Amino acid sequence: MGLRYHNILIAVDGSKEADWAFLKAIEIAKRNNAELSVVHVVDNRSLATLTPIDSTLYDQNQKFGDELLSNYKDRAEKNGVKVQTIIQQGSPKIAITKNIAPRIKADLIICGATGLNAVERLLIGSVSEHIVRSSPCDVLVIRTPKDAEEEN
Repeated sequence: MGLRYHNILIAVDGSKEADWAFLKAIEIAKRNNAELSVVHVVDNRSLATLTPIDSTLYDQNQKFGDELLSNYKDRAEKNGVKVQTIIQQGSPKIAITKNIAPRIKADLIICGATGLNAVERLLIGSVSEHIVRSSPCDVLVIRTPKDAEEEN
């Protein structure tokens, strides 16, 4: 095992918190000479309640995820980090810890302290909280500087 990380998973959702976490993930990957897996989970579960289901919303969510990951991949490569991108549909809470992390043999998961889905966070807890509770490996939850200032 050792003290170095080899496979780092960074979960992104388009929020400024995830972007700040990505910047930290780049630095940690560089220090550890680790591969970075940038992961975006397209959560279309709420669209299933719409009748009739409008497939353009699914397409828009997928396109947003593809563009998001492409941008992050370019930024990681410009920083000299070996990177792969993973996009998957489903619940971010389940997909990240139960599916993606074991599949890529992640030894560190990095995520922002909060994300885009405030309603879900209020009702059933945040994605980052779930990752901490159910992760098969180390987890680093990143707070943005703005969050830190608000708490003091």
